[in-house]
Amino acid sequence: MTSTGFRPTHVVPPRGMPAWEAPDPARPTVPLDPLLPVELVERRGDWGHIRCANGWAAWVDGRVLVAVPDAPPAADGTEGAADPRPLLARAEQALADYRAAVEAMASGALDGEEFETRTQGLRIGLVVDGESMWLYDPQEGRWMYGDGRRLSTYATDRTVDGADGTGHTPTRTAAPEGER
Repeated sequence: MTSTGFRPTHVVPPRGMPAWEAPDPARPTVPLDPLLPVELVERRGDWGHIRCANGWAAWVDGRVLVAVPDAPPAADGTEGAADPRPLLARAEQALADYRAAVEAMASGALDGEEFETRTQGLRIGLVVDGESMWLYDPQEGRWMYGDGRRLSTYATDRTVDGADGTGHTPTRTAAPEGER
């Protein structure tokens, strides 16, 4: 379920990050995956209250979130934009592989260790909000933005020097609130 109006403003740093139920280090919750798109909805000092595409919210160290461009890059067929279909097909196959492993475990054909082995390395990320789509490309370690026709790099964990054909760096580091 995608929350109404979800518009990522940041991504989680490339190594992932811890999260808390409240702006209190004594109340940890599940950690966030690397490069997960999130929306920063509130700041309290160094704390940042984030919301994910599925509506789940948590508190994080807002100083280490990676800001993304104010608006998604134009996917207007310019050089550096890609056809979304091959990446969507890879995401569909990864999801089918994961589902098959879940079915096999549910039927008793796999135990937990075999399930872990069979799903090791599977990585899928997809957010669809109307015509906008954010799709994770695990081979390149980046999130792509698409409008149904073309994909453009939205956020990456790699250093971009313009040699990838886009001519821009798709991410910038978020400065602490007082330094903006």
